[in-house]
Amino acid sequence: MPGATADGAYDGAPTYQTIAAHGEDIDVVIPPRSTAVPSGEPNPPTQRDRHLEMITERGRLAWQAATSYGQRALVETTMGRYKAVIGPRLRARGFAAQQTEVAIGVAVLNRMLAEGRLESVRCRRARA
Repeated sequence: MPGATADGAYDGAPTYQTIAAHGEDIDVVIPPRSTAVPSGEPNPPTQRDRHLEMITERGRLAWQAATSYGQRALVETTMGRYKAVIGPRLRARGFAAQQTEVAIGVAVLNRMLAEGRLESVRCRRARA
């Protein structure tokens, strides 16, 4: 199922309506504001209402784990890293050339990260 994830600033009916206009089967993962209340609609509960219910029953951290909301932070970190190393904008004009530019940038970034990634090894303590 396709999905859309955003931070809490996008919580609200306009965002959900815009996403729903692109397809009813899109899974929306936006944390409701702390002051959010259920819609009160008599129809089956909306995605947002189901999120509110889960947060009320199990807590916000359990909701984040169940919806994989933490992936958003990883994506934002990766995009920030890409922009810092490769640059904030594409230089190519055509779409095909832009795709190639991004593919090369990702390959370069992945290689840099692989070279700089630490390898953790657990050592046993030497006993005297």
